[in-house]
Amino acid sequence: MHMPDGSVREAYGGYQDWFAEQDGSFLKRKHRDAEHAFRRTGITFNVYGEDEAEERLIPFDMVPRIISAGEWRRLTRGIEQRVSALNAFMHDLYHRQEIIRAGRVPERLFRNNAAWLPNMVGFTPPGGVYTHIVGIDLVRTGPDEFFVLEDNARTPSGVSYMLENRETMMNMFPELFMRVPVESVSNYPRRLARSLAACAPDCTEGKPVIAVLTPGIYNSAYFEHAFLADQMGAELVEGSDLRVVGGRVQMRTTGGYKPVDVIYRRVDDEFLDPLTFNPDSVLGVPGIMDVYRAGRITIANAPGTGVCDDKAIYSFMPEIVEFYTGEKPLLPNVETWRCAEEDSLKYVLDNLEELVVKEVHGSGGYGMLIGPTASKREIAAFRDKLKERPENYIAQPTLSLSTCPIFTKQGLAPRHVDLRPFVLVSPDNVDITPGGLTRVALQKGSLVVNSSQGGGTKDTWVLKD
Repeated sequence: MHMPDGSVREAYGGYQDWFAEQDGSFLKRKHRDAEHAFRRTGITFNVYGEDEAEERLIPFDMVPRIISAGEWRRLTRGIEQRVSALNAFMHDLYHRQEIIRAGRVPERLFRNNAAWLPNMVGFTPPGGVYTHIVGIDLVRTGPDEFFVLEDNARTPSGVSYMLENRETMMNMFPELFMRVPVESVSNYPRRLARSLAACAPDCTEGKPVIAVLTPGIYNSAYFEHAFLADQMGAELVEGSDLRVVGGRVQMRTTGGYKPVDVIYRRVDDEFLDPLTFNPDSVLGVPGIMDVYRAGRITIANAPGTGVCDDKAIYSFMPEIVEFYTGEKPLLPNVETWRCAEEDSLKYVLDNLEELVVKEVHGSGGYGMLIGPTASKREIAAFRDKLKERPENYIAQPTLSLSTCPIFTKQGLAPRHVDLRPFVLVSPDNVDITPGGLTRVALQKGSLVVNSSQGGGTKDTWVLKD
């Protein structure tokens, strides 16, 4: 929000003028109102393995993260390039594997990867789209320095919080949006429905029928599943509501079974079809993969896209972007050491106290070591893990992440943030919502922004020109 000399950054000028006019007690009351609003709406997430707190409220901070129009244009160009490369990579990986033949990516990366599905080999999804909804996690380290921290191409979550954060802010401070010109994010559900409909299979008759497939009310992101289905005007279904009838996936209705054209699935690959994957699954639909391979339903995101979430694959993204686009990446990766490689492993073991080490299949902030804040005992234990299974880890430097202000009892205070823009991909379009989910490490000095690890969220403003 402020420059090193204390002056206000240009993007925050309008907000700072408004903030300076507000009474402190008024802002504290609004902060409490926001928390009550989230509780009333039921904006919670489940934490597995914690008996005393199965369901938690995601903390919301009412100071927005603001991005200028010029910065956003640069980001969107880089995001579009990266998402296009990811989709091309997925197609190549399940077809000719040209990138492996060219020696740009080692074959072991997917041969030993549980997310790679032999069932997808030789099959092209309807419209040629694998990654229909993508979340690209970005971190900022300087005025014009953005890096990609992670790619989320399987089932990126958090978009409902982006939408609810904005609605909460507009309800609390309507006059603020009259003074500061901010791009809208509220039409995301319509854009999502339109993008999914554009990916419908050729057998679709009339307006495509879209359904959100949820594992059910006990899933950590169930609120989001129900929210998006409602906002899109789509059906919210569980596996038990669907069955294969006459070569189509159909859903149970009061008037009998009705064909579904597009399934936005929030069920992991392993549980999607008990006839193809885990035979004990009761969350999926028996036979759905046969219908899918016959080209008679669209599954978003495509099964097998979890390969792109792998952090070892992430380390090759500069090569992947260049291979499929012929261009250097506009958004660079964070420097990454692959512990599967002998020289990299030696460097990581010698410098554990300074590095962040992550599991290649990990998520949610679990299974990682943050060297500078870890105890000697934690570092020693992680050293043993690395020696035992080096191929299971990558390491990165501890970045000097940018901070944004949060509202505390003492006033504004800086906290580290990241940003997850949401991208919709259809056969002829890449649509990036102007904003995204800003996650914030609410604990002073913390670099972990995941909600499951005590992080919160804030509204993200992209300014209009």
